[in-house]
Amino acid sequence: MAARVFIDGEAGTTGLQIRERLAMRRDLELISIPEESRKDPAARADYLNRADVAILCLPDAAARESVALIENDTTRVIDASSAHRIAEGWAYGFAEMDVDQGDIIAAAMRVANPGCWPQGLIASVRPLIAAGLLPADVNVSYHGISGYSGGGKGMIADYEAAGNAANVFAPYALGFNHKHLPEMTEYTLLEAAPLFTPTVGNYYKGMLTVVPLNLAGLASVPTGAQLHAAIADHFAASSDSFVEVAPLQDLERADELDPQALNDTNKLRLHVFANDARAQAAILAVYDNLGKGASGAAVQNLNLMLGVDQTTSLAA
Repeated sequence: MAARVFIDGEAGTTGLQIRERLAMRRDLELISIPEESRKDPAARADYLNRADVAILCLPDAAARESVALIENDTTRVIDASSAHRIAEGWAYGFAEMDVDQGDIIAAAMRVANPGCWPQGLIASVRPLIAAGLLPADVNVSYHGISGYSGGGKGMIADYEAAGNAANVFAPYALGFNHKHLPEMTEYTLLEAAPLFTPTVGNYYKGMLTVVPLNLAGLASVPTGAQLHAAIADHFAASSDSFVEVAPLQDLERADELDPQALNDTNKLRLHVFANDARAQAAILAVYDNLGKGASGAAVQNLNLMLGVDQTTSLAA
């Protein structure tokens, strides 16, 4: 029997992307609530309780409400909001985070889809702390640029209305209280939140993130080759991984360092650059904020939960 999947919030940016990826699947039955009933709690409860898997593409408060409307012990949930990312009883939906994370997701009733920005940081830092190359109390800075689709319908409308007049490099979260900070701290294994300075660019989707590392003050200073090997080994251990690590190269610039280079795929590519004489390094990540950063990750998690090949419906 086909698994029944209900996308609560399917008219939003992430919901539409998920539905597009699942539209041709014969192993799924997509059940959709009529447009006029989308804000009716009783109607939503009916669909949520009929689904084998409910995917929530909603603001945080609405996502919590949807979970509360589920009265059975059979509906499994993937929440694309930030409401449950560090909540007890929820598996974190970054399948390549650890070698056993895919199995944890596959067995879970509740999965919190990761945020787009946290994935680049987690992929860059967690392997280094786990390998003992960075201490957990290290001070980490994190910045980068993302397409404006990450801001949802409102930001999309604003940028598309402004066209070429829109800001090409717009820093935000300048109060340093971004809602992703608890998630970043929890899953990087850091003891303190990073200094996070995100930026929006005047293009639709795709992102590039940067973790600069001043290593000179560490008790034991790792080389660039050691950093690269630890990250490469970490992700090589995960089967069917969508995370790839570029070769360690001595470059001043590279064309593949384009935030839009992996658009329309579920890949996340990591690059390590280092100057051992200066004891400095940088870890860069390139991925699609609507792919691996959102809807692609949700489909990957759905595949794991249903016991099908996790690459199904996902462009590598």
